[in-house]
Amino acid sequence: MLKVGVFGVGHLGRIHIQQWKEIAGVMLVGFYDPDDANAALAVSRYGAQRFDDPQQLLQASEAVDIVTTTTAHYHIAREALLSGKHVFVEKPLAQSLEEAGELVKLVHEANVKCQVGHVERYNPAFLSLGDQSLEPMFIETHRLAQFNPRGTDVSVILDLMIHDIDIVLYLVKSPIRRISASGVSVISKTADIANARIEFDNGCVANLTSSRISLKNMRKMRLFQRDAYIGIDFLDKKTEIVRLGEPEAAGQGAFDFPIDLGNGEKKVISVQMPEVAPVNAIRMELEEFAAAIIHDRPVRVSVYDGFQAMDVAHQVLKKMSLHNELHGEG
Repeated sequence: MLKVGVFGVGHLGRIHIQQWKEIAGVMLVGFYDPDDANAALAVSRYGAQRFDDPQQLLQASEAVDIVTTTTAHYHIAREALLSGKHVFVEKPLAQSLEEAGELVKLVHEANVKCQVGHVERYNPAFLSLGDQSLEPMFIETHRLAQFNPRGTDVSVILDLMIHDIDIVLYLVKSPIRRISASGVSVISKTADIANARIEFDNGCVANLTSSRISLKNMRKMRLFQRDAYIGIDFLDKKTEIVRLGEPEAAGQGAFDFPIDLGNGEKKVISVQMPEVAPVNAIRMELEEFAAAIIHDRPVRVSVYDGFQAMDVAHQVLKKMSLHNELHGEG
């Protein structure tokens, strides 16, 4: 049995506690959280054992799950890695790029498994594209959320946009050529709404918009590539693929529309709706992390993936700050 200890049992941490108790081959050792209210809920709802000393929990565990505020990620992960423990840490990997870089180094030196909680990689709508050839040349994302004080310890870039940054970097295997960004602080002390444009050497352009002061929630990504459009709704768990093909391709999609391009050239627009399996994304990422340890397999979202997403996020923050300075914005 893999012994797992959880650090932080706020809203998301309690969800992790619940999942760990149901994953086969895992024994939840307990949790550490200095907040008595959080701890009381974890104990009463899930019967989890509370540790008053973080070092004792660390020593009793083979792997740790860090679901604390971002400011505490680095310190807990560092102690765990220096103790040779496997680490699952929620996104963003750390508060600063320097901290994230040191964690990458420590993971390599400790030769342990480390996974970063970019849970959208496990979103069933995204997973439904597993067998599709994805070579996007233009990407547009909208990640909008209603205001929630939870998460405002970091800007909307590190809170929300980093999800889309991670997926864009996963899809576009090309160096970044240029980044431009702008953002505004409306309610909190950091940016609450922002837009970033990322240009890659291969010609792909990604336009990312994130807001945590919207009237409704939205998590959509649109991919445009040669002869195809792919729409992914991460919130409603729906995916659609629209392809332009030859007339003989008719009948392959859920809906087909013949079109005449003129000069005798005819094509078929085929609309496909891939089956989206009902997947608990948090459960799946934790199960895969445990399996990676038990069976010595690579993790899906590595510590370096987490570092890369942070690196780009911090470049966006710098460009956003520069933009605001040039335009006299706060």
